Amino acid sequence: MTATNAFMRLTPPLSSRRFVRGSLILAALVALAVGLAALTAQITGDRGIAPVASSSDIDVAGIEVDVRGSSAEEARTAGWKLAQRLAWQRLDGPALPDAEIEAMVSAVVIERELVGPRRYQASLGVIFDRNRAGQYLGGGASGRPSAPMLLLPVTASAGTYTMYEVRNPWQRAWAEFNPGTSRINYVRPAGAGGDSLLLNHGQTMRRSRTWWRVILDQFGAADVLVPTARLAYTYPGGPVEGVFTARYGPDNRYLDGFSMTADSPDALPAMLSQAVQRFDAIYENALSEGVLRPDPTLDFDTSGEMDPALARLIEIGRAIEAREAAIEAGEIDPVIAVPTPATPAPAIINSYIVQFASPDAASIDATLAAVRSVPGVRGATTTSLAFGGTSVMRVSFGGSIDALAAGLRERGYNVTQGADALAISR
Repeated sequence: MTATNAFMRLTPPLSSRRFVRGSLILAALVALAVGLAALTAQITGDRGIAPVASSSDIDVAGIEVDVRGSSAEEARTAGWKLAQRLAWQRLDGPALPDAEIEAMVSAVVIERELVGPRRYQASLGVIFDRNRAGQYLGGGASGRPSAPMLLLPVTASAGTYTMYEVRNPWQRAWAEFNPGTSRINYVRPAGAGGDSLLLNHGQTMRRSRTWWRVILDQFGAADVLVPTARLAYTYPGGPVEGVFTARYGPDNRYLDGFSMTADSPDALPAMLSQAVQRFDAIYENALSEGVLRPDPTLDFDTSGEMDPALARLIEIGRAIEAREAAIEAGEIDPVIAVPTPATPAPAIINSYIVQFASPDAASIDATLAAVRSVPGVRGATTTSLAFGGTSVMRVSFGGSIDALAAGLRERGYNVTQGADALAISR
């Protein structure tokens, strides 16, 4: 065999090479299409439950009736009148004729019903008009309402934590809740579109105030509420055990908890509706006790900077906590008086713009921490975030821009200085 023949045997024909190249291109296009479809599926799809409109009417849910009559229509009418009377009793209203009670009813909500030839079984909700019923029941909830609180309902089941990724009964229970008479100012996202990417269980585990401030500003909220429902299905068609935990704030602080059990999956919506009512009572009680209030570390002024007085209070509080920890560890003697340092003369606080590279979240937090550690820096807050690009922060500094640049160079940054602005990089 000659060398030319051997080369021809080892080299595929030109048509085969074109077929292979075309196959590779087709495979790449298919992979790209699949990737785009997967990304689109994370945003679009069957998700999102719009909350019901809030009203100040008085809503009484979960009224069970079982009434018989000479016909289905007569039994149903008798059942509705009984539900209205039972709902009025649940509100501790005075004894009134059925006609007067019915005149104050603005709507009857059918939660579940079974209609027979002469029997009517149902679970009903009765809504009373507050303008007409208020003369007997008094006004609504007393006291000032809370600040706008972003609601993030978390469902835990079979080791999976979901929020708005898919429609779920816990999200629906909160969407159908009417908070018109509640003192809690709920901000309830629908969960559609990009909400499923921005609002998820992982967000509740974050501690960065910068990230929380970005999300809260987007939804017009001052703080966050995290009601968690942990559901355990004992067996198919059997009871559903629920463990509910009320948490709040960027640190996911515990407020209260309780347990409930539904007899079957069909009874789960009713149990979750009752759980929402109990959560609302927990949050209202925490508001009355002064526990449920916006975290001060999330409070920034219009210029994007934290209040200097508030920052000083936080600094003093952390110093006290560190001293108490040192006393408990036996590192210092609490009896020894600590000399009070001389109060330095107040420095002139200047505001400077600092640009920095922000490839990811960790780099943003690290850069903020490094800038805040420079002596003389009173505050550093991002005013513009650009992931994978250049972000901007505003720095309050007790000194000149030359001194700030020198402090940043000592921390290993390359500093480019302009008029009241710096650009730093590693």
